This record gives sequence, C-alpha cells and structure tokens, in this order.
Amino acid sequence: DDILIFLSGEREIRDPAEILRKQNYPATEVLPLFSRLSNKDQNLIFKPHNKQHIVLATNVAETSLTVPGIKYVIDTGLARISRYSWRSRIQRLPIEKISQASANQRSGRCGRTSDGIAIRLYSEEDYLSRSEFTDPEILRTNLASVILQMIPLRLGSIEDFPFVEPPDSRLIRDGFKLLFELQAVKKNQQLTPVGRQLARIPIDPQLARMLIEAERLGALKEILIIVSALSIQDPRERPMEKQQAADEKHSRFKDKESDFLGYINLWNYFHQKKAELSQNKLRKLCRKEYLAYMRLREWQDIHFQIKQSLPKGVKINSKEASIDTIHQCLLSGLLSHVGTKDEDNFYQGTHNRKFMIFPGSALKKKSPKWVMAAEMVETSRLFARIVGKLQPEWIERAAKHLIKHHYSEPHWQKRPAQVGAHERLTLYGLTVNPKRNVNFGKIDPVLSRQIFIRHALVYGEYDCKAEFFSHNRSLIEDIENLEAKSRRRDILVDEETLYDFYEQIIPEHIYSGHSFEKWRKQQERKDAEALFLTKAYLLQRDTDHVDDDQYPDQITINDAVFPLSYHFDPGRMDDGVTVQIPHILLNQLRPEPFDYLVSGMIEEKIIAIIKGLPKQTRKQFVPAPQYAQAIAENITAENITKQPLLETINYHLRRMTGATIPQDLYDAVELDDHLLMRFQVIDEKGKTLKTGRDLNSLKDNVSHKAKQSFQTLAKQSDNNIEQEGLTEWNFGDLPKDLVINSNGISIRAYPALVDNKTSVAIKLFDTPEKAKQSHAKGLLRLFILVDSKQYNAQKRKLKNIQNLCLRYTSTGTCEELKHGIVQAAFRNVYLQDEAIRSQQAFTETLASQKNNIAENCAELCHLLDPILKQHHEIHKQLKGSIKPNWLEALADIKDQMEHIIYKGFLSETSTDELRQIPRYLKGILRRLDKLAASEQRDRSLRLEVQPLWDQYKSEIKKKPQKRELLRAYRWQIEEFRISLFAQDLGTNHPVSAKRLKKLWHEVNG
Repeated sequence: DDILIFLSGEREIRDPAEILRKQNYPATEVLPLFSRLSNKDQNLIFKPHNKQHIVLATNVAETSLTVPGIKYVIDTGLARISRYSWRSRIQRLPIEKISQASANQRSGRCGRTSDGIAIRLYSEEDYLSRSEFTDPEILRTNLASVILQMIPLRLGSIEDFPFVEPPDSRLIRDGFKLLFELQAVKKNQQLTPVGRQLARIPIDPQLARMLIEAERLGALKEILIIVSALSIQDPRERPMEKQQAADEKHSRFKDKESDFLGYINLWNYFHQKKAELSQNKLRKLCRKEYLAYMRLREWQDIHFQIKQSLPKGVKINSKEASIDTIHQCLLSGLLSHVGTKDEDNFYQGTHNRKFMIFPGSALKKKSPKWVMAAEMVETSRLFARIVGKLQPEWIERAAKHLIKHHYSEPHWQKRPAQVGAHERLTLYGLTVNPKRNVNFGKIDPVLSRQIFIRHALVYGEYDCKAEFFSHNRSLIEDIENLEAKSRRRDILVDEETLYDFYEQIIPEHIYSGHSFEKWRKQQERKDAEALFLTKAYLLQRDTDHVDDDQYPDQITINDAVFPLSYHFDPGRMDDGVTVQIPHILLNQLRPEPFDYLVSGMIEEKIIAIIKGLPKQTRKQFVPAPQYAQAIAENITAENITKQPLLETINYHLRRMTGATIPQDLYDAVELDDHLLMRFQVIDEKGKTLKTGRDLNSLKDNVSHKAKQSFQTLAKQSDNNIEQEGLTEWNFGDLPKDLVINSNGISIRAYPALVDNKTSVAIKLFDTPEKAKQSHAKGLLRLFILVDSKQYNAQKRKLKNIQNLCLRYTSTGTCEELKHGIVQAAFRNVYLQDEAIRSQQAFTETLASQKNNIAENCAELCHLLDPILKQHHEIHKQLKGSIKPNWLEALADIKDQMEHIIYKGFLSETSTDELRQIPRYLKGILRRLDKLAASEQRDRSLRLEVQPLWDQYKSEIKKKPQKRELLRAYRWQIEEFRISLFAQDLGTNHPVSAKRLKKLWHEVNG
C-alpha cells in the first residue's frame, strides 16, 4: 500500500524526503517525483516492488502521470502555478492554493485498485472557499503568440473575439506591447514585414525574432541551435543524490561569457559522439554524462522542424559567427530581459525590476556589468536564467523604437558654436546610456535660440570674426573696465537690455553659429550696421569721473612702464588693481611706490586705514573721509617714489592734529584685498609665474629665476662691460649704473667688482644692493692683489700672533687667523670709501693709505687679545660638568658664541663692532655665573630674546641683499642680551623688545 504526498515544488520535496529517509522505516522506499527528475529516477516509480513506496510529488502526478498502487494520498493543497505578470513582464511561479477540481483530482489518485484514503491537510471550510476550477492557461500566459497568429487570419479585434474564457484586456495590451518590442506590429497594431515573417515560424515570437536577426547578421547556424534548445526542457540532468557529479560533467559545456554558448558546446559534443559511437554506446555515454538521451533527440527534431519552417532562400552561415554577433541576435528577442549590475551586486532590469543571476549560471561568479536573460522567473526572488553578456550600445541599436530620450543641462558650446545638452537613454525605465552630448538645436529650437543669443552674443562666448562682434565686444569691455576702475556695477546696461537688442533683430529660426552666420551675411548686405551697438545705448550713467589721471592704464617706476588692469569682483583673487611685472625687473622694485595704488583709489585706502585703527586712536581723525581727502591732495611724486605710504599718512595726521600713531597700530589694520596692489609676475613669453599682493614674498619665490634671466640678458646685451681675470685697475672708470638692451628689452643694470680670490671680475647686477655688497668685496680683493707684497709682509709681522693662534684653535687655523687680520686691516684702511669706481680714486687711495696698514694690523691684534681670551674661557666652561637642566641655556649660549666668533668673522666685523665684543663675551660669563643660582630666571629671560633671534637667523639666510641692515639689527640683539643677563655692564644706548620690534619692521620695509 503506497503513499502519494502532494507538495508544492521541487525544493519543498527535498527536506521531507531527507527527514523520511532518516527514519529508516523497514521495507520502505522514499521516492521524489517532479518534471525535472531524470528519466531513470522517474522510472523507479513504475517498477514492480516489494517495499512500500512513499512518493513525494508535485502536481505532475495530478494529471500528467498515473502512479500505480497508491492506497493513501496526503494533499498539502498547494502547488506552484505558472502565471504571467503583465505589469512586470515576467513568468512567475508563485505557490498558490489549488482549486477544488485539482483537489478532487489528487484525491482520485488513491484507491484505483481498491478502496483508498485521501488526507487533506486543510479544513473543509478552506476547501469550499477555493475556486471551483484552475484558471485556463490563456488567462495565465503571454498572448503575443496568439495575437500574432490571429492578425493574419483577420478575425477582427482581439478584444472582441469570442474566447471561451476571455483573457484580461491588460494581457492583450501586453501581448501587443511585446509584439511592438519585437518590431512585429506598428503602433496601430498592424503587422510589419518582420511580423509577417514571425507569423510563419511556428515557435515563440521572441525566439522567432532571434532567427530573423540571425539571418540578417550571418549567425543563423548558431541561433538555430540555441532557439531549438530554448524550446525544450534542458537535456542536462541533475539527480538529487548526484548533483555535484553531474555539475562536474556538465562543466565542460560552460562558457564564461554566455550560458547560451553552452548549448552550442553541448550540441557540438553530442553530434561528435553520435558520429563516433553506436546508438547503444551513445545512450550509455549520455547516462554517464548525466544527459537525457531522449531530450537530446527531441532537440534534434525541433531543430530540424524549425529549420524546415524557415522561408525558402534563407542562407545558413558556413563561417562561424562571433560571440558578439550571436549575442546581438539573441538580444533582438530579449530586449525586456536586460539589466545592469548595481552597487549591491543585484541587477537593475527594465520595468524597475531587480534580479539576480540564477546560481547555476556560468556567469554567476563573474557577474558582468550588463547581461541579458532568456527568461525571468520569480520563485523566492526574481532570477535571470540562461544569461549572456552584452554591451549597452547593442541595446541602443536594437531598441531604437523603444528607447526614450531624456535631455538635461542645455548649454552653449563655444567651439562648435551650438547649443548642446546631455542626453540620457532609457529602455523601459532602465538607463542604457547615462550621459552623452547631443546637439540640442533641433530638439528644442526655441530654448536653443535663447541660449545662443545670451551666451554667444550677450556674453561674447563665440569665435566670430564679423566686424559688428569685435566692435560690440570692445565697447562693452571699455565700459566694464570703467566699472572695474570705479568699483561700481551701474554704468553698463544689464544683460537683459543687451539680450533684447539682439532678440528683436535675429529671426526665430536662428539657434546656432552656423545658421546665424548664414543669416548675418545676407542681413549685412541690406544694413551693414544692423548689429552694431552704440556707446549711448550701453551707458546708464555719466563716466566723466573715471579718467586716465585717476585710473591710469600703466604706471612708471624706475623709468620702466608697467601695465595696470582693473577688476571689480570682491572675493576673487584678482579683485582690485593688478600690475604686470616682467620677472627680469622684479628684483629692482621696492614695495613702497605700489602702496599708493592709483590716484582714484588712494583716498579710499587712507579712509580704510584710519577706520582700521583702534577706536581711541581713530576718534582723533573724525570725519575720516575729510582727513583722507586732505592727505590724498598733499601726496607728492617724491612721497610715492621714496616714502612708505604709512609714513606719509602718519606725517600728515601729525601735521594736522599733533597726534603720533605707533607703528604697531598700523600693522594691526587689516585691509580688503582690493586696497592692496596685486602683482602678476610674467616670464619673457608673457606666461604668469606667480601672483600675490606681497612683493617681497614674490621676490623670494621668483628672485632666482629673475637673476638667471638678467644674467642671460646681460651677456647678450649690446653694451655688455663684463670682464674676467683682472688683477689691476686697467679697465677705466666703472659707472654706478647703465641701461642694457637685448631683443628690444631695456633694463637698468649695476656694474660691480666681484672677488674671484686670485683675480677680480666685472659683472652686472640687477639691484644696487647686490652690486654694493659685491663691489666692496671685489674692491678689497683688488687692493690685496695690487699691494700683495705688503699683505704678505704684514702676515709675517703680526704682534702676539702665537698666543692669538693658540686661543683660536677651537675656531680655525693660525693661517686663517693671519689672513683674517690682514684682510680686515686692508678693509679698514683702503675701503673707507666703498664707492671707489675710477682708476684715479683707486690709485690715490692706495698711495695715501698704504702706510696705515701696519698700524691697523697692530690695533686689530690688540683688540683680538681680550676677545680670544674670553672666548677661550667660555669654551672651557661649556666643556665642564653640565647639569641636565642647563642644556637648553648652554645650547643658546653656544649658538650665540658661534655667531660672534666664527671662521672668517673678521671679514664681516668692523673695528667698532670688535670693540664691543669683549663686553658681549663678559655678559656671557656673567650669565654662566648666575645660571647655577637661578635656572628659571635664565629661562624666562631667554624666552624674551629667542623669538627675535630666531627671526633674524631665518631672514639672514633668505635675504642676503639685506645683510647689512640685518647685521645692524643682530648687534642690537646683543645689546638686548646685555640688558637682560648682565645689566651692570650697561648698554651703548637704550634697548628693549619693543624697540627691536620697531627696528625689525623698518629693516623689512
């Protein structure tokens, strides 16, 4: 007495079957039954048996098969019912309650040979509430095929046809939509030539559409194989207990880019073996390879029948088609079954569907960006079965009639002189091409015309060589320049006024540069100045207050002319007035003249400076505009060229009110960018190297390149006076400056002697400061070379030199000290006038001062004696036992010492400065004596001087041109140290941190 249990599907059979097997019921065999089961496993049900059979079946055992010997039926009342969803365009397999008719059919499966028992696992009330019959298939399937067969028969409107069970009108509409997708019908539901071809091929219209495309693209051989395979149940079997073995055997047919190609691989394999083996051996091979032999034979038969149904004259390709060609043919029938991978590894499909690739697909792991599927089946979720890779551009070509075009961001394109837009292409809501540029003119001529007029003509974003265009742009730029100079936006008419001017003239059909030029040339034959604007039309107000005296287009400094440009755009980098400076001239400029901006802006700047002062200070200068006007009226050309603006302001405020404003109050004033000159440094080709509002910072960045360019220019100059290898003054007089010319560039240069150790040279410098520094050193070297006998003699005669050398060993050699002393004596004696620039002055100085060298050498030796003694003493103390908490103080002292006594210090230290050094060294010794008593006090005093000292050391490296000023500042720091650490020694003059900060400001301009 066998038992038949009805379950809803293959998955629902597996778990109960496993549970029942584990019970190990005696003389009992558990058998599954469903449509995809292999023939061998299905046949087990029909074989004679002695054991009791428990058959777990889907509704295949309801009508398709009769299972013999069933005594008991257990009915869950559920089944998977195939339903087509017209909304999502997919074939769904939901689990539903079966109808009363199906329930009765299941009950009738027991007791065929004797009385049986049927057990329903649901109530009688539930049974009675169910529909009497299962919905007819015509109500649960896509109607495209039915419609395609009915139209040629001229049976009238499909909606009005007297079906036994009329389908839902929505299903009919969906059928027409699918036929339109396949290009089988027009929008008026009339057949197309493609539709007439599809109607003659007795298979699903989607598969037939693939065949038509294959014939066109030359891939009919391959598509016939695939289409016939899709028309039958898959011949590859996967027995439940041998799924892994079956998968391994079937893996040989898989293609990593396409499940469709797997059918071709299987077809070729089967036909190869068919040619090699007898029918009996072929059957055995199929069983071994988990292939259903009868389904393979069915595949062959279907292939033959489809091939026979094709129109006469159809050519089947002999040359193998490419994968891309095959996929493009398949795509023609699967346009609604495409999708693209999204961020969460699902696929976004058409009609707002999300799906996954079926787990058994060869593409599951690789997951290409775009795929198409032979079918979409919804079970636990929506799966794409039988999948192939595709390119989105194929969809664009195959679905031209279905693609929707969405346009966004219409914009003017200057180079093609047309209005472009971004086009997005969608197929049933799926974005196929997210963005591509298209010509928007023909799509929306009205909007394109508006954009053309505004951007091309009003904004001037148009490469137009017509005379009207250059005339109009020049007029507008002139007026915009007046607005930039006066910093107001009410002189030029607004853009709507300009728009209206062109809009009234230009015809409605003009929306691009091409159409405009064609019209313009015809129009100008009638009226040559029809498109010309006038200054009167463009001006909103009088502009007499904006003249070249107040707002010049160039500024002259050091005989050089620099262009000025104006911009009125607060917040932007170029707001205000910009001066353009060739980099070769950069080093010759000082910031002071540029602080005055131009006459039309200086009054506003003075007002801002006064208003930026602290309230207690600025209330002395109320109203600020009146004071600013008075100061501006009294600024002279000499002020601009020689005096910083703040000094000029301070002078006049003091003159008018008697009040003196401390420099640090001015330093705290913050000005808007447009009240500071903007510098644009350019190279010889006009390319911008650097921009900014701090001239000194720009010099730091560009100075080296400027120097190189200057040296190149000097060498190429027509009046180059540079020379090398000079050992006596035989080169005539040396001018303080001269103008050099090269390639049309004129620049002031400053000649000077250069020390080359064994000789001197004449070189040109780009600043007087650099020339002065070099000339002093070169001049000294020339005196040494000319008076070399005395130089060598004095080295041998130096007094007390042995003791001096002994104390100098920690710094340098004895020979270096001798050179240093005699060189310093030559400097002190011969270079009292560092500006010697003629042979006569050089010769006279040599003759008049020669006899003073010995005396100066003796004085230097006398001054060095206490210096080197104290220096030696300090070194001894620094090398003694040191407490760990003294390390910072001693490092500071060591750093101070290394900046007073160092190798070559005599060449950079004047006699007056040497006389002060013993006091500075004595101050260090006093500091060391006090360190043991109060380490905290030393640290506190050190923190006062440290910032001043650090900024000096940083600046002396970066700005050698300011060496003399900076060295004067550093000696003031030594006086400040005396006032902090050794007050009893006294200072030469009053000194404080505040005075040093003021001096620092003066040093740095």
